[in-house]
Amino acid sequence: MATFVRTTPGGTTPAGMTPAGTTPESEKDAEFQEHEKILSPDFLSVAQIIEILAEDVDGVQQKLEKFLNFKNLQTCLKEASLLDYYVSGFLWAKGMDFSVIQYSKFMTLLDMLLHNLRTLHMSLEDSIKWLGEVMAEIGPSHKNEKWNIFDVKQANAIVDYLKISLFQHYKLYEFLFFSVREEIVIGTETREMMLDKKQI
Repeated sequence: MATFVRTTPGGTTPAGMTPAGTTPESEKDAEFQEHEKILSPDFLSVAQIIEILAEDVDGVQQKLEKFLNFKNLQTCLKEASLLDYYVSGFLWAKGMDFSVIQYSKFMTLLDMLLHNLRTLHMSLEDSIKWLGEVMAEIGPSHKNEKWNIFDVKQANAIVDYLKISLFQHYKLYEFLFFSVREEIVIGTETREMMLDKKQI
């Protein structure tokens, strides 16, 4: 399990150690507050999740398109790919029969993994390590059972899903975020047209 470091006025104190001047109760409150920060803020609100759950497959896509404010799906490869990523994740979670809070944390997990890639340029290895740290906090291995959001079967299923949905295609998502898409698409189309002409 990862050791999280908590900042204090006199420096940093490793989780699990009680700084001078604090009580076990205040330390528990601080630990709870730290735990509450895991996978927050929520990617989707409870109201949004409940609203999406009432929809069929097409409705799920339409709702997420609206909530994500995607307006250029027909012309923007990035928006289309991201919508597919979130829709696929939500539908997979629906098959797992998650509770609303589990939906919330799972969808936020999906979003945070992309956020880490997009803004922190996190490598595949670092993303896998980060996932392990997060799952240790919200999964069945946490020392405080009442904080376990997912059981062993669900946690393993989530890791397996992320392997095939994101990690297996990590290079493609890096390409999606860090390449000049317009130039690449135009270049590809031009080359295909030239090849067709040569065949004629």
